[in-house]
Amino acid sequence: MSGAVDVDVERRAPRGTLRRAVRLLDVDPRRVALAVLLGTLALGCAVALAAVSAWLIARASQMPPVLELSVATVAVRTFGIGRGVLRYLERLVSHDVALRGMAALRTTLYDRLAAGRPQALLAVRRGDLLARVGSDVDAVGDVVVRGLLPAAVAATLGIGTCVAMALFWPPAGAAVAVCLLAAGVLAPWLAAHGARTAQERGVAARARMSATALGVLDDAGPLAVSGRLPGELAALRAADGDLARAADTAAGPAALAAAIAQLAVGGAVLAALFTGVPAVAAGLLAPVELAVVVLTPLAAFEATSLLPAAAVQVQRSRAAAARVLALLDDAGVGADADAGGGEPDRSSVPAAGPRGTRAAAASPAAASPVLAATGLACGWPGRPPALTDVDLVLTPGSRVAVAGPSGEGKTTLLLTLAGLLPPLAGGVTLDGAPLASLPRGRVVRGVVVTGEDAHVFATTVLENLRVARGDVTPQEARDALHRAGLGPWLADLPDGLDTLLLADARTVSGGERRRLLLARALLADAPLLLVDEPAEHLDAPTADAVLDGLWQAPPTRAGTPRGLLVVSHRLTPLATADEVLWLAGGGIAARGTHRDLVARVPGYGEAVRAEGRESS
Repeated sequence: MSGAVDVDVERRAPRGTLRRAVRLLDVDPRRVALAVLLGTLALGCAVALAAVSAWLIARASQMPPVLELSVATVAVRTFGIGRGVLRYLERLVSHDVALRGMAALRTTLYDRLAAGRPQALLAVRRGDLLARVGSDVDAVGDVVVRGLLPAAVAATLGIGTCVAMALFWPPAGAAVAVCLLAAGVLAPWLAAHGARTAQERGVAARARMSATALGVLDDAGPLAVSGRLPGELAALRAADGDLARAADTAAGPAALAAAIAQLAVGGAVLAALFTGVPAVAAGLLAPVELAVVVLTPLAAFEATSLLPAAAVQVQRSRAAAARVLALLDDAGVGADADAGGGEPDRSSVPAAGPRGTRAAAASPAAASPVLAATGLACGWPGRPPALTDVDLVLTPGSRVAVAGPSGEGKTTLLLTLAGLLPPLAGGVTLDGAPLASLPRGRVVRGVVVTGEDAHVFATTVLENLRVARGDVTPQEARDALHRAGLGPWLADLPDGLDTLLLADARTVSGGERRRLLLARALLADAPLLLVDEPAEHLDAPTADAVLDGLWQAPPTRAGTPRGLLVVSHRLTPLATADEVLWLAGGGIAARGTHRDLVARVPGYGEAVRAEGRESS
């Protein structure tokens, strides 16, 4: 993403933020209940193991017949084995709940962002966007396993332990209840208070650090050449320092919470001793029962020991949820997020992936869509227009080229025609309807744009091509790569179409990356293709061959001829185009056929002759 916005979200997440995000996890209540039951039984086995072990040791010291100890001996082994088995099962179920929830939230997020206002995403720094759909979604999903489930297990087990202790010796049961409240309520509250402040300060710093780090890694060369690299590194160090200071603010409350938790355990044991010893002397409590009353609390506090961390996780998840929901709200789909629990309408929503992907496979494209711009002024919101008074029509079978010096707004024009930027004046229509009024899925079924910053995913070549259409066959993929001029490249790959690419195609050259994106665009089923600089980073003969092949793009699967609008710095191959738009001075300086522009437009003709001299 080329834009940059302040990554800070609202300093304090509004009430109900986490509840809204958890609804989007689409959690199955039955699975959650099973996880709570298994967690309670696992820790219940730990408490029972401590109680039975205390009874067994105390009773064995009285030298009773061995048969009196056999049941307790078997119980110790049963509870010891059951604790491990039940904990394993609880982890399986709880992590299944969390992973399913993360997948549901991420899928819903992709779908709703694809259906929302694209300009909202274009205004977000790339690293910040990746952080929100990546680590922030994970943090929201973690609230189930690390926040809500431990709290539910601790509450259930605490009540059961207090009741059981009260049956042995009511004063000890009351003391354990008070100490459990201190360890399970007061300590987590202190930890949450410190974490809330730390998260409010740290979430923005973490996002700035991610966005800046990704920008430095992606554009280290241009930043170094322009002299901006030291400034970016300084910003990265500043964000790291802010994150460290934010973490330090939570250290004091966290230490106090840990101290309270340990004091609560000691207090419960001392209370049992102070009340139990006189009771034994008075004959109200058996000596063996005293051992049970004193030692059982040591295991009972295992559940509450997780609650300070659970409280911290809740605060972390709330801050992450605020950023995720802010992204949805900015994209104009926040109202849908409030509904929760329901599946979005995928009939008009493209799948996750750059520029919309699955819509072409979900529904046939319109037989003969017409994309028209009238009096169009395009540019980035809040900036002066890059182009004004643009009129053009793109229909299936037509071939239009856009050329001009760098910085004249060619890419901005493509983004506006695709509906990814709002027109500053005039309008863009698809079949007579304004793009802004159409569902995003309807737009991408008719028009597909491939830009220079379209993402290449860390997966195989074939799966990267299937971003355009999920049912692309290996043969279709090979044909598209050959048409894009990547036949020799494909033949040299160690595993062919199954060769893994690194994220953002870091293992291929710039020219290979452009042609891979071109092959992806050719596989889309939209009748109208908008292609940005497909021949960049290529030598002249290869560039000419790629553009010549592009003009001969095959029809859609429905037989509709392709309508092509191609932005190109290379002018010689534009002789095949039906019309060439020459941009200069903030508008269309000239338009006509390639031969016509060579004859009557000095700038265009000189550029073509310069290309001829370079090729000779």
